[in-house]
Amino acid sequence: MDLILKYFPDLNSLQIQQYRKLISILPLLNQRVNVISRKDIAFLEERHILHSLSIAKKFSFDSKARVLDVGTGGGFPGIPLAIIFPETAFTLVDSIGKKIRLLDELCKELELKNVTAVNQRMEHLDMKADFVVSRAVTAFPLLYQWTRKLIKPGNKQTMPNGLLSLKGGDLEKELMPLKNRTELFPLSSWFEEPFFSTKMIVYLKK
Repeated sequence: MDLILKYFPDLNSLQIQQYRKLISILPLLNQRVNVISRKDIAFLEERHILHSLSIAKKFSFDSKARVLDVGTGGGFPGIPLAIIFPETAFTLVDSIGKKIRLLDELCKELELKNVTAVNQRMEHLDMKADFVVSRAVTAFPLLYQWTRKLIKPGNKQTMPNGLLSLKGGDLEKELMPLKNRTELFPLSSWFEEPFFSTKMIVYLKK
């Protein structure tokens, strides 16, 4: 929890309690349903929760916004963002039913009222959102192809509606088809830990 508070010192008591619960409960649930690799679970706070919260360092979701987290897996980035934006509606989507059942249980434990979990493939979804978020689901052009129909056009929030994806590594070739439409924000601008040195937020406006 020290790492989260290092970069988000203004969290209220409820949010701190929820992040503490997430850190303690998810490893136990992960023993039953493997949503995070065994070797990575020890780095839950840094590599999953704080990584997800990097979006909140640059972007802010309004109270009326609807955010869709596709390929959510263990609830990232959706659940950490839902805690820090409690007035925003989040829908977590994954094609694997046992992961969705785990997320239902996790959200109940965290008492998250602004989260809904849906068992569906993203390319088959029939819903609309202001923003789609994801974390290393697939190549960005394919992700955009699958999700662009889900994003409502609009500019009523603090930023234009669009797609936000957490990516890592050399993205030049991957982003070439959408080079003129994407903005990149390096996580090293906010976080000093080596893990974040090659991590980016890729933002594409609707």
